[in-house]
Amino acid sequence: QVQLVESGGGLVQAGGSLRLSCAASGRTFSSYTMGWFRQAPGKEREFIAAISWSGGSKYYTDSGKGRFTISRDNAKNTVYLQMNSLKPEDTAVYYCAAGFATRSLLGATYDYWGQGTQVTVSS
Repeated sequence: QVQLVESGGGLVQAGGSLRLSCAASGRTFSSYTMGWFRQAPGKEREFIAAISWSGGSKYYTDSGKGRFTISRDNAKNTVYLQMNSLKPEDTAVYYCAAGFATRSLLGATYDYWGQGTQVTVSS
């Protein structure tokens, strides 16, 4: 069982940066693939990025590629999402999730989810 708590969201102007954190409980954090997702009002949840259990492999969708960086610190049971050059269309609730990847990070399945943190980017 893993419990996830996101933090670091807030209001930022376009072009600004935020770093989201996701703190996990439990001693098995380092065995999980971690992912970041977001959901804007009226839209489906969108996958942004994933990182392998060791941090050695990362995957980004087009939404996250180039401006977002996923990282993790297994000693702190925390995964991060650094977001730069933010745009109004990045406004959403951001969620972290823990799961497992068998063949690829893109195909990972997620069993545990945080409650989300709101990111609002003003123009």
